[in-house]
Amino acid sequence: MLAQYYIRILIRVNTVYKSLVLLKLKVRSVKKSKITEVNSVADIRKILSQLAAQEGQLLDTQFLAPCVRGGSVRIRVSSMVYTFQPQPRKFEGWAIFRPINEKIAAVIEEPSLPQVAEYLQLLVPVRLHLACVLQGQTWLAYPVNESDAKQRTGVAKPVPVHLVTEGSQFEQIVARWDGHCLWFEEIDRRADPLPSEELKAALKKLILPQEVRFKGMTPEMQTVYELVSRNIKGFDPKVRDRQRLQRALKMGGGELRDFCDRENYWLVEWTSGSGEHHTSAIAKTDLTVMSAGICLSGLDKDFDLHSLVGVVENR
Repeated sequence: MLAQYYIRILIRVNTVYKSLVLLKLKVRSVKKSKITEVNSVADIRKILSQLAAQEGQLLDTQFLAPCVRGGSVRIRVSSMVYTFQPQPRKFEGWAIFRPINEKIAAVIEEPSLPQVAEYLQLLVPVRLHLACVLQGQTWLAYPVNESDAKQRTGVAKPVPVHLVTEGSQFEQIVARWDGHCLWFEEIDRRADPLPSEELKAALKKLILPQEVRFKGMTPEMQTVYELVSRNIKGFDPKVRDRQRLQRALKMGGGELRDFCDRENYWLVEWTSGSGEHHTSAIAKTDLTVMSAGICLSGLDKDFDLHSLVGVVENR
């Protein structure tokens, strides 16, 4: 038994010896026949010492950063990037932070406008049209110039812009690109305000995107108008058609029951003021009567949907 015990000890010693030899070989480098032995343990201790010093420096550091609600903030110290959750957790805006530990940074104070401006000047400027609010101070926006935006950011598509503190739909702004996010800087004072007013007027009238036309309109403006219209119920083609037919019938005293699309015309089911039910074929272009559904002695096309109600009522 004792002999077996010593044999096991010798095997372990031999294994450890071999491991040490391999480790020594690994930490040696040969360059131009000159052997340089690297003191790996000393190097590791040096690196750990540097990291400890950086961490101590980090906890004494205050830094300026933007933050979105529910997001995080980052800082680079001596080539190391640190990510923190803000305190309070739901903070949104610009702030000067101080790390509490390696995971949390507290809001210390609000920065001055010159401090924020100096930060933004380090980033890439991009001009965009505001489309609609996504959440809090984050808006969906679209580039003023697709080609320019692609050169500056690598993409030309609808993008979120954070910390938008002023502006309205279709207004042109300047944002700054940090390689990951776009941060609002200011309303673009160089932009012509007329196009945004034209787009707002068209939106109020529920004009379809493909029908919006005015001097100076660009493809990018049409795209941002389409983005905005997607979130408005009145721009659903069927809803819009129903509203159009309903308005025409109500002007004459009638009521829309239902309608079917027949390519160039609608087959409209409606009720007169006296309660009579009728079905008429109505042209889509100008609501001209193509077939009244009642005898009008071949004069159907002399009437539109509005006037047809009166004709039926006065028969």
